[in-house]
Amino acid sequence: MKRHAARRYDFAIDLSVRALLATARALPYRWRVPLIGWVTSRIVSPLAGWPQRIRANLDHVMPEMPEAERRRLIREVPDNAGRTLAEIYSGARFARQLAGTPIEGPGLAALDAARDAGQPAVLVTAHFGNFVAPRVVMLARGYDLGGLYRPMRNRHFNRHYEAALAAIGEPMFPSGRQGLGRLLRHLRDGGMIGILTDIYIKGGPTLSFIGKPAPTAYSAAELALRHEAPLVPVYAVRQPDGLNFRMLAEAPIPPSDAHTMTQALNDSLEAQVRRHPEQWFWIHRRWKPERQRKRQRKRAAARIGP
Repeated sequence: MKRHAARRYDFAIDLSVRALLATARALPYRWRVPLIGWVTSRIVSPLAGWPQRIRANLDHVMPEMPEAERRRLIREVPDNAGRTLAEIYSGARFARQLAGTPIEGPGLAALDAARDAGQPAVLVTAHFGNFVAPRVVMLARGYDLGGLYRPMRNRHFNRHYEAALAAIGEPMFPSGRQGLGRLLRHLRDGGMIGILTDIYIKGGPTLSFIGKPAPTAYSAAELALRHEAPLVPVYAVRQPDGLNFRMLAEAPIPPSDAHTMTQALNDSLEAQVRRHPEQWFWIHRRWKPERQRKRQRKRAAARIGP
């Protein structure tokens, strides 16, 4: 019964989201994006329990934050998430909104050099600002930039979410064996790949993020080392008007080892999150401290033995 109830819940969520997006698409873009942000912040977020998740994450890594700032983030983080969803589903209109947006930062020269030489590059971003916006701008600049994504657990929602991502630009590579194989071929052929690394990785190596242990995948750094490709952090920082972005390509991470390079990526994102905390996805469980404590107890017990 629980499985059937979960399926009905997923189906209901999918229908609700599609109805909301269909209604919003009838509106001009400048109204559509803030409307979805408002609905997500004021209606979807409380129903989904997001305020509790945001508070739990803030309690874990920023316990000193004033209550007024917490309330602001509880309101603005879901708003940014809703705007991002509206933008992804706006497809070509979103691309027109971003047309001509310059890319700033020292990483641009390395990316242009790799593009012009037909060599691979690994771009790393996060659930920050709008994680699809850098790819939209870079595709328009002639980058052969594929995207690695993790399929949604809600299979009903995932079908049209994948279609929306693909409409923005191909190729797209789902996480998993098949997607990874295609991604590796893309890099070997001199293509570029964009990866989001700010997710909890069960059993992954423990690095630091915002002062706390955070299991993090080495995959981006390992791909860069294996293919002798620049590893470049990129971000789309939402601007005060809520519709436009500042595109940043930071200096490439110096090649060394996967641990050091991945920690540098975490440090890069942390700096952005501290500057613009409302633009990071505090809703997801990045640290899962209870799981980490359980994991540590198991390891300690294994070392002690019978």
